[in-house]
Order: sequence, then C-alpha cells, then structure tokens
Amino acid sequence: MKIKDPSPDMKKRSFLKNVLNGTIAGSLYLVYPMDAGSFEPPEQIAGIREAYDIQAQEFAFIVDITRCIGCGSCCVADKREYNVPDGNYRTWVERYVKGFSDQIYVDCPNGGLDGYQTPRSDITEEVRDTFFVPKLCNMCKEAPCVQVCPVGATFTSPDGFVLVDEKRCVGCAYCIQACPYSVRFINPKTHVVEKCTWCYHRIRKGLLPACVDVCPTGARKFGSLKDKESEVYKILKGPGVLTVLKKEMGTWPALYYKGARREVV
Repeated sequence: MKIKDPSPDMKKRSFLKNVLNGTIAGSLYLVYPMDAGSFEPPEQIAGIREAYDIQAQEFAFIVDITRCIGCGSCCVADKREYNVPDGNYRTWVERYVKGFSDQIYVDCPNGGLDGYQTPRSDITEEVRDTFFVPKLCNMCKEAPCVQVCPVGATFTSPDGFVLVDEKRCVGCAYCIQACPYSVRFINPKTHVVEKCTWCYHRIRKGLLPACVDVCPTGARKFGSLKDKESEVYKILKGPGVLTVLKKEMGTWPALYYKGARREVV
C-alpha cells in the first residue's frame, strides 16, 4: 500500500505539535525540509502580468524625512488596502521631538494613523525641533527573517521582495524576533505573520505602493533601479546623502532614508 505524502496543513500541525511537546529545539537556524514536488508557488508570485519580467527587476524605496509632515495618510491607505487589524501596523510614522537639552522624545500613538496635529503635553522643556520618520519593511538583501524561518514561509522572490507565504507560515514568530526593524507581527485573526510588502500585488501590475500614491508631500518614493529615468535612480545616483537604518547589521536594505539624523540611524 502506497502511503501518500502528508499535505502542507498536516505538516504544519505536526511541526507545531513537536514544538509544543519539546521534540524540536527552539533553534533559530532549524531547517524544515519540504518536498519539491509538494511545493506550490505562493499567491504573491502567481498571476503576474505578462509585461512584468520577474527576473529583471531591482526596486528601491526612498523616504525623505525632510518632507514628511506626519499627516498619517500613508498609514490610513495601508490599513484600508490590507484591512490591518487594530493595534497592528504594516507601516507607521514615529514623531521625534528634540528639546534644547538635546533630549529626544519619541512617540507613535496609534501608529500615526490619526496624524500629529496635537503637540506632546508631557514635555516640560522648550522644544527645539520636531520631525517625523516613516517606518516599513526594509526588504533586506540579506534578510535575517528568511534565514530563520523553519518552514520556508518567509522567502525572497526572484525580483528581490521579502514576502510571506501564508499557507506555510506556522506562526512560530522566529522571524519576528530576527527582524532588526520590528516590522512584523502575528495577525490575531489569521494567526500567521504579516508585514509590509511594498504593495507587491500593486507593483506587479505597474502601480505604485498605496502609501506612495497618497503621500501629499512626496516623502515616499518608489521605483526601479534598472530605469535610469526613474526618480529613485536619479536620487540614489545624484548628490546628497542617503542612509539606511542599522547599517551595522549587514542586512543590505533596499529602503533608503534622505535627511535621516543621528537620532534615527
């Protein structure tokens, strides 16, 4: 009698059972083999428009801190695009307030969804400066989240996007612990990991990420580095200083910040 290969769902349950029973040690570098014959292309990659060459893409995202006004439009657009559960954020905006003592105060009420029309009332000293810093997935070329995923649910697509296959994710949260930028969370409804994807479903259709589309000041910019006429290409190749967050981690992010200050980097 031929024994059928267990389904992906059965493998998930078996894996979780072993973890809970202590059979599998909690190593961040655990490798969970999957049969090549049972692998199904993730929905994020299936159905790409014919004109989109998945093998010939290299995208970058630029956030210009000097232009961000903390209006929260990007956060609202993201929440509507993905129906993000309350209390969780795929992208958010932090407010940095600097006093004359050089003390930095950082807050992020409701992820910046409501904007920052009201000044902080808990700061007793005179305020010298206020600026806003949007946060989202850094799409690392050397992504720690990909390295630690025990079931291959977090992966890098051929066009350089770090994505999550919800059908494989077992909610172990290893990737959440590994991410240096704290951009991941477990969806309380689906119980699988969720994060910013730079609106991959829109990009493969030739559209901009939702947050870029609605930004009223052009603080968020997205484009292809293969296109020498794109705005991001000209910014990255032109004058001015652009930085990445936590450069010392060696993750090689594709997210760049313009006007980033030492308090942020």
